[in-house]
Amino acid sequence: MSSSAETETSKIPAAAPDAATATTNTPAASATGSRYAWRVVDIIIASVIGVASGIVFWAWGLAYNGLSAPLQLLPGLSAILGGGWLFAGVLGGLVIRKPGAAIYTEVLAAVVSALIGTQWGFLTLESGLVQGLGAELVFLAFAYRKFGLGVATLAGAAAGVTLAINDLILWYPGVDVGFQAVYFVSAIVSGAVIAGIGSYYLVRALARTGALSRFAAGQETAEAV
Repeated sequence: MSSSAETETSKIPAAAPDAATATTNTPAASATGSRYAWRVVDIIIASVIGVASGIVFWAWGLAYNGLSAPLQLLPGLSAILGGGWLFAGVLGGLVIRKPGAAIYTEVLAAVVSALIGTQWGFLTLESGLVQGLGAELVFLAFAYRKFGLGVATLAGAAAGVTLAINDLILWYPGVDVGFQAVYFVSAIVSGAVIAGIGSYYLVRALARTGALSRFAAGQETAEAV
């Protein structure tokens, strides 16, 4: 009787591992690699952001002289307009959430504006690279895992810092400390408000339309609603 029971028991197939076990056994490197890898849709949307932002950059450049004229009353205050050239990197980083997104969108925007024609010529490309790097470093510091209002504001502010450093070296060498201080503060505030906070709420607005349904940014907004 015992022998027969053992034989019958041996015929019962082993239970398949449950979903939790299967998930636990999935290599971490594979999951991480998938999260950081760019999809075709990421490239397409990042490119759309870059091109559209480049047109805005160009238009902002046309308006710059008129807008900055009254700001000359306080030397260095013109940097308060800098955020109009910083939002592409922050916006791209918030939407794509992958390494290199901020740099890619900011540089592409700079290329587009330069091709259309700007008063600063192809030095715009160098500025785009530096400014995109500023935002990228903030997303990197949070391991591309946090994209809230605080991180967006920091990314915009960091882009403002790199803008100020780059501009003071290229366009304003030898200016006095007062000018430098005002320029730095103005660029940081502009980057934080226009590029950082502005991009954060722009992403939320786009997400509500369903345009970002294939991205985490769009799914998070939909869940919140």
